[in-house]
Amino acid sequence: MSRLERIYSFHQKLKNNRFPNANSLVEEFELSRATAHRDISYMRDRLLAPLAFDSSRKGFYYTDNDFSLPFEDSPKLLFLMSLLNKMADEAGLGSLPEMKKLEKRLSELIAPGYDQLMENVLCEWIEVETLAPVIFETIIEAVLKQRELEIQYCSANGEKSSRCIEPQRLISYQGRWYLQAYCLLRNDHRLFHMARIEKAATGKKRKGPTHPVSQSHLKEAFGIFTGKARYHAKIAFTGTAAELVRRQYWHEKQVIEEQDYGITLSLPVNDDREIIMKILQYGSRAKVLAPKSLSIRVAKEIKAMAEQYQNV
Repeated sequence: MSRLERIYSFHQKLKNNRFPNANSLVEEFELSRATAHRDISYMRDRLLAPLAFDSSRKGFYYTDNDFSLPFEDSPKLLFLMSLLNKMADEAGLGSLPEMKKLEKRLSELIAPGYDQLMENVLCEWIEVETLAPVIFETIIEAVLKQRELEIQYCSANGEKSSRCIEPQRLISYQGRWYLQAYCLLRNDHRLFHMARIEKAATGKKRKGPTHPVSQSHLKEAFGIFTGKARYHAKIAFTGTAAELVRRQYWHEKQVIEEQDYGITLSLPVNDDREIIMKILQYGSRAKVLAPKSLSIRVAKEIKAMAEQYQNV
Protein backbone atom coordinates (compact mmCIF):
# COMPACT_ATOMS: atom_id res chain seq x y z
CA MET A 1 0.00 0.00 0.00
CA SER A 2 1.19 3.53 -0.70
CA ARG A 3 1.93 6.11 2.00
CA LEU A 4 -1.10 8.08 0.81
CA GLU A 5 -3.40 5.15 1.52
CA ARG A 6 -1.85 4.56 4.94
CA ILE A 7 -2.14 8.22 5.90
CA TYR A 8 -5.77 8.45 4.83
CA SER A 9 -6.57 5.31 6.79
CA PHE A 10 -4.81 6.67 9.88
CA HIS A 11 -6.59 10.00 9.42
CA GLN A 12 -10.02 8.35 9.30
CA LYS A 13 -9.32 6.54 12.58
CA LEU A 14 -8.29 9.84 14.16
CA LYS A 15 -11.48 11.54 12.94
CA ASN A 16 -13.51 8.68 14.41
CA ASN A 17 -11.76 9.01 17.80
CA ARG A 18 -10.29 5.52 17.66
CA PHE A 19 -6.87 6.63 18.99
CA PRO A 20 -4.64 4.83 16.48
CA ASN A 21 -0.90 4.39 17.00
CA ALA A 22 2.09 2.91 15.22
CA ASN A 23 0.82 -0.59 15.99
CA SER A 24 -2.38 0.22 14.11
CA LEU A 25 -0.40 0.87 10.92
CA VAL A 26 1.83 -2.16 11.46
CA GLU A 27 -1.10 -4.52 11.90
CA GLU A 28 -3.26 -3.10 9.09
CA PHE A 29 -0.63 -2.71 6.42
CA GLU A 30 2.01 -5.27 7.51
CA LEU A 31 4.87 -2.81 7.49
CA SER A 32 7.81 -2.22 9.81
CA ARG A 33 7.48 -0.21 12.99
CA ALA A 34 10.07 2.26 11.66
CA THR A 35 7.95 2.89 8.57
CA ALA A 36 4.87 3.39 10.73
CA HIS A 37 6.67 5.99 12.85
CA ARG A 38 7.87 7.75 9.68
CA ASP A 39 4.29 7.95 8.42
CA ILE A 40 3.13 9.54 11.66
CA SER A 41 6.04 11.98 11.62
CA TYR A 42 5.20 12.85 8.02
CA MET A 43 1.64 13.70 9.02
CA ARG A 44 2.80 15.90 11.89
CA ASP A 45 5.79 17.61 10.23
CA ARG A 46 4.86 17.82 6.57
CA LEU A 47 1.07 17.83 6.59
CA LEU A 48 0.93 19.87 9.82
CA ALA A 49 -1.55 17.49 11.40
CA PRO A 50 -2.37 18.61 15.01
CA LEU A 51 -1.40 15.28 16.54
CA ALA A 52 -1.16 14.62 20.25
CA PHE A 53 -0.62 11.38 22.16
CA ASP A 54 -2.99 10.23 24.89
CA SER A 55 -0.99 7.98 27.21
CA SER A 56 -4.09 6.64 28.91
CA ARG A 57 -5.60 5.55 25.56
CA LYS A 58 -2.16 4.66 24.12
CA GLY A 59 -3.00 6.40 20.87
CA PHE A 60 -3.06 9.65 18.95
CA TYR A 61 -5.85 12.18 18.59
CA TYR A 62 -6.39 15.53 16.89
CA THR A 63 -6.22 18.64 19.06
CA ASP A 64 -8.17 20.43 16.33
CA ASN A 65 -11.20 18.47 15.16
CA ASP A 66 -11.61 20.69 12.10
CA PHE A 67 -8.30 19.56 10.60
CA SER A 68 -8.49 17.93 7.17
CA LEU A 69 -5.87 16.48 4.86
CA PRO A 70 -4.88 18.30 1.67
CA PHE A 71 -7.62 17.93 -0.95
CA GLU A 72 -9.86 16.02 1.45
CA ASP A 73 -13.52 16.58 0.64
CA SER A 74 -12.50 18.86 -2.21
CA PRO A 75 -15.41 19.11 -4.70
CA LYS A 76 -12.96 19.67 -7.55
CA LEU A 77 -10.93 16.59 -6.71
CA LEU A 78 -14.05 14.49 -6.28
CA PHE A 79 -15.33 15.65 -9.63
CA LEU A 80 -12.00 14.98 -11.36
CA MET A 81 -11.72 11.46 -9.97
CA SER A 82 -15.31 10.58 -10.82
CA LEU A 83 -14.86 12.03 -14.30
CA LEU A 84 -11.74 9.93 -14.88
CA ASN A 85 -13.61 6.78 -13.93
CA LYS A 86 -16.55 7.68 -16.15
CA MET A 87 -14.17 8.39 -19.03
CA ALA A 88 -12.52 5.01 -18.48
CA ASP A 89 -15.93 3.36 -18.79
CA GLU A 90 -16.71 5.25 -21.97
CA ALA A 91 -13.26 4.48 -23.40
CA GLY A 92 -13.99 0.76 -23.10
CA LEU A 93 -11.76 0.20 -20.06
CA GLY A 94 -14.39 -0.02 -17.34
CA SER A 95 -14.25 -3.82 -17.25
CA LEU A 96 -10.56 -3.92 -16.37
CA PRO A 97 -10.07 -5.25 -12.80
CA GLU A 98 -7.63 -2.43 -12.09
CA MET A 99 -10.28 0.20 -12.81
CA LYS A 100 -12.77 -1.46 -10.46
CA LYS A 101 -10.12 -1.67 -7.76
CA LEU A 102 -9.15 1.98 -8.24
CA GLU A 103 -12.75 3.11 -8.01
CA LYS A 104 -13.22 1.17 -4.78
CA ARG A 105 -10.09 2.63 -3.21
CA LEU A 106 -11.01 6.18 -4.23
CA SER A 107 -14.42 5.72 -2.69
CA GLU A 108 -12.81 4.57 0.57
CA LEU A 109 -9.98 7.10 0.72
CA ILE A 110 -11.12 10.43 -0.65
CA ALA A 111 -14.52 11.14 0.81
CA PRO A 112 -17.95 9.68 1.47
CA GLY A 113 -19.41 11.91 -1.25
CA TYR A 114 -17.49 10.12 -3.99
CA ASP A 115 -20.14 7.43 -4.53
CA GLN A 116 -22.91 10.02 -4.71
CA LEU A 117 -21.02 12.13 -7.23
CA MET A 118 -20.30 9.09 -9.40
CA GLU A 119 -24.04 8.56 -9.69
CA ASN A 120 -24.56 12.16 -10.78
CA VAL A 121 -21.82 12.47 -13.40
CA LEU A 122 -22.62 11.34 -16.94
CA CYS A 123 -19.81 11.05 -19.47
CA GLU A 124 -21.15 9.55 -22.67
CA TRP A 125 -19.48 8.90 -26.00
CA ILE A 126 -21.05 7.22 -28.99
CA GLU A 127 -19.60 4.30 -30.94
CA VAL A 128 -17.53 3.21 -27.94
CA GLU A 129 -15.68 -0.04 -28.49
CA THR A 130 -14.86 -2.41 -25.66
CA LEU A 131 -11.53 -4.21 -25.65
CA ALA A 132 -10.68 -7.68 -24.37
CA PRO A 133 -8.90 -6.98 -21.05
CA VAL A 134 -6.24 -9.64 -21.68
CA ILE A 135 -5.29 -8.07 -25.01
CA PHE A 136 -5.25 -4.55 -23.59
CA GLU A 137 -3.07 -5.65 -20.66
CA THR A 138 -0.65 -7.42 -23.01
CA ILE A 139 -0.32 -4.29 -25.15
CA ILE A 140 0.30 -2.11 -22.10
CA GLU A 141 2.97 -4.52 -20.89
CA ALA A 142 4.71 -4.46 -24.27
CA VAL A 143 4.69 -0.64 -24.38
CA LEU A 144 5.95 -0.19 -20.81
CA LYS A 145 8.60 -2.91 -20.97
CA GLN A 146 9.68 -2.07 -24.53
CA ARG A 147 8.97 -5.51 -25.92
CA GLU A 148 7.98 -6.56 -29.39
CA LEU A 149 4.38 -7.64 -29.84
CA GLU A 150 3.16 -10.66 -31.79
CA ILE A 151 -0.38 -10.00 -32.98
CA GLN A 152 -3.09 -11.47 -35.15
CA TYR A 153 -4.82 -8.56 -36.85
CA CYS A 154 -8.07 -8.37 -38.79
CA SER A 155 -8.32 -5.48 -41.25
CA ALA A 156 -11.49 -3.49 -41.96
CA ASN A 157 -12.24 -5.72 -44.99
CA GLY A 158 -11.86 -8.90 -42.94
CA GLU A 159 -8.36 -9.94 -44.02
CA LYS A 160 -6.37 -11.55 -41.22
CA SER A 161 -2.60 -11.40 -40.83
CA SER A 162 0.00 -12.33 -38.25
CA ARG A 163 2.80 -9.88 -37.71
CA CYS A 164 5.43 -8.69 -35.28
CA ILE A 165 5.33 -5.03 -34.33
CA GLU A 166 7.21 -2.59 -32.11
CA PRO A 167 4.49 -0.79 -30.09
CA GLN A 168 5.20 2.88 -29.46
CA ARG A 169 2.14 4.84 -28.45
CA LEU A 170 -1.43 4.21 -27.27
CA ILE A 171 -4.02 6.59 -28.71
CA SER A 172 -7.59 7.02 -27.47
CA TYR A 173 -9.65 8.73 -30.15
CA GLN A 174 -13.41 9.23 -30.42
CA GLY A 175 -14.27 6.18 -28.30
CA ARG A 176 -11.73 3.92 -30.01
CA TRP A 177 -8.22 2.78 -29.08
CA TYR A 178 -5.35 2.72 -31.56
CA LEU A 179 -1.76 1.53 -31.32
CA GLN A 180 0.99 3.44 -33.11
CA ALA A 181 3.71 0.91 -33.92
CA TYR A 182 6.46 -0.02 -36.32
CA CYS A 183 5.41 -3.06 -38.33
CA LEU A 184 8.29 -5.46 -39.00
CA LEU A 185 6.21 -7.17 -41.68
CA ARG A 186 5.70 -3.98 -43.73
CA ASN A 187 8.87 -2.23 -42.55
CA ASP A 188 6.95 0.94 -41.91
CA HIS A 189 4.99 2.76 -39.23
CA ARG A 190 1.38 1.65 -38.94
CA LEU A 191 -1.67 2.61 -36.91
CA PHE A 192 -3.48 -0.48 -35.59
CA HIS A 193 -7.13 -0.35 -34.55
CA MET A 194 -6.88 -2.19 -31.23
CA ALA A 195 -10.39 -3.64 -31.39
CA ARG A 196 -9.23 -5.56 -34.47
CA ILE A 197 -6.31 -7.20 -32.67
CA GLU A 198 -7.62 -10.71 -32.08
CA LYS A 199 -4.55 -12.17 -30.35
CA ALA A 200 -1.53 -10.58 -28.70
CA ALA A 201 1.60 -11.89 -27.01
CA THR A 202 4.74 -10.13 -25.87
CA GLY A 203 7.97 -10.90 -27.75
CA LYS A 204 11.63 -10.21 -27.22
CA LYS A 205 12.99 -7.20 -25.38
CA ARG A 206 13.90 -4.20 -27.52
CA LYS A 207 17.11 -2.27 -26.88
CA GLY A 208 15.29 1.00 -27.40
CA PRO A 209 13.11 2.91 -29.87
CA THR A 210 14.83 1.59 -33.00
CA HIS A 211 12.19 3.10 -35.28
CA PRO A 212 10.97 6.19 -33.41
CA VAL A 213 8.13 8.29 -34.74
CA SER A 214 8.07 11.99 -33.97
CA GLN A 215 5.22 13.57 -32.05
CA SER A 216 4.74 16.00 -34.93
CA HIS A 217 4.07 13.06 -37.27
CA LEU A 218 0.91 12.34 -35.27
CA LYS A 219 -0.29 15.94 -35.36
CA GLU A 220 0.46 17.12 -38.89
CA ALA A 221 -2.97 16.36 -40.28
CA PHE A 222 -6.59 16.22 -39.15
CA GLY A 223 -8.04 13.13 -37.54
CA ILE A 224 -6.78 9.69 -36.69
CA PHE A 225 -5.12 9.08 -40.08
CA THR A 226 -1.66 10.37 -39.25
CA GLY A 227 1.09 11.44 -41.59
CA LYS A 228 2.17 14.42 -43.62
CA ALA A 229 -0.68 16.66 -44.80
CA ARG A 230 -1.53 16.16 -48.49
CA TYR A 231 -3.68 19.25 -48.79
CA HIS A 232 -5.56 21.94 -46.84
CA ALA A 233 -9.33 21.59 -46.85
CA LYS A 234 -11.49 24.69 -46.77
CA ILE A 235 -15.11 24.20 -45.75
CA ALA A 236 -17.95 26.70 -45.49
CA PHE A 237 -20.46 26.32 -42.67
CA THR A 238 -23.79 28.12 -42.41
CA GLY A 239 -26.63 28.39 -39.91
CA THR A 240 -26.52 26.15 -36.85
CA ALA A 241 -23.50 24.30 -38.23
CA ALA A 242 -21.49 27.53 -38.17
CA GLU A 243 -22.56 28.15 -34.58
CA LEU A 244 -21.38 24.68 -33.56
CA VAL A 245 -18.10 24.52 -35.49
CA ARG A 246 -17.11 28.05 -34.44
CA ARG A 247 -16.55 26.71 -30.92
CA GLN A 248 -14.99 23.38 -31.88
CA TYR A 249 -11.38 22.24 -32.02
CA TRP A 250 -10.63 20.00 -34.99
CA HIS A 251 -6.88 20.51 -35.37
CA GLU A 252 -4.17 22.66 -33.81
CA LYS A 253 -3.48 24.33 -37.17
CA GLN A 254 -7.09 25.05 -38.02
CA VAL A 255 -8.10 28.53 -39.13
CA ILE A 256 -11.66 29.81 -38.66
CA GLU A 257 -12.72 32.92 -40.55
CA GLU A 258 -15.96 34.81 -40.10
CA GLN A 259 -18.09 35.26 -43.23
CA ASP A 260 -21.41 36.96 -43.99
CA TYR A 261 -23.05 33.53 -44.32
CA GLY A 262 -21.30 31.95 -41.33
CA ILE A 263 -17.68 30.74 -41.17
CA THR A 264 -14.99 28.97 -43.17
CA LEU A 265 -12.78 26.34 -41.58
CA SER A 266 -9.37 25.51 -43.05
CA LEU A 267 -7.18 22.66 -41.81
CA PRO A 268 -4.49 20.19 -43.03
CA VAL A 269 -5.68 16.76 -44.18
CA ASN A 270 -3.81 13.54 -44.94
CA ASP A 271 -6.67 11.13 -45.61
CA ASP A 272 -10.12 11.95 -47.05
CA ARG A 273 -12.16 9.40 -45.13
CA GLU A 274 -12.68 11.09 -41.80
CA ILE A 275 -13.02 14.63 -43.12
CA ILE A 276 -15.73 13.45 -45.54
CA MET A 277 -17.66 11.91 -42.63
CA LYS A 278 -17.41 15.18 -40.72
CA ILE A 279 -18.62 17.22 -43.70
CA LEU A 280 -21.59 14.92 -44.31
CA GLN A 281 -22.49 15.16 -40.64
CA TYR A 282 -23.60 18.76 -41.19
CA GLY A 283 -25.63 18.04 -44.32
CA SER A 284 -26.58 21.03 -46.46
CA ARG A 285 -25.04 23.42 -43.93
CA ALA A 286 -21.51 22.41 -44.98
CA LYS A 287 -19.87 22.90 -48.37
CA VAL A 288 -16.33 22.11 -49.53
CA LEU A 289 -14.66 25.15 -51.07
CA ALA A 290 -11.25 23.54 -51.64
CA PRO A 291 -9.64 21.43 -52.92
CA LYS A 292 -11.74 20.46 -55.91
CA SER A 293 -10.79 16.79 -55.52
CA LEU A 294 -12.37 16.70 -52.06
CA SER A 295 -15.47 18.48 -53.34
CA ILE A 296 -15.84 15.84 -56.06
CA ARG A 297 -15.50 12.97 -53.59
CA VAL A 298 -18.14 14.47 -51.29
CA ALA A 299 -20.48 15.05 -54.26
CA LYS A 300 -20.08 11.42 -55.35
CA GLU A 301 -20.87 10.20 -51.86
CA ILE A 302 -23.97 12.40 -51.67
CA LYS A 303 -25.13 11.11 -55.06
CA ALA A 304 -24.64 7.49 -53.96
CA MET A 305 -26.60 8.22 -50.77
CA ALA A 306 -29.44 9.83 -52.75
CA GLU A 307 -29.67 6.79 -55.01
CA GLN A 308 -30.36 4.67 -51.91
CA TYR A 309 -33.59 6.61 -51.38
CA GLN A 310 -34.91 6.98 -54.93
CA ASN A 311 -37.79 4.63 -54.28
CA VAL A 312 -38.80 6.14 -50.94
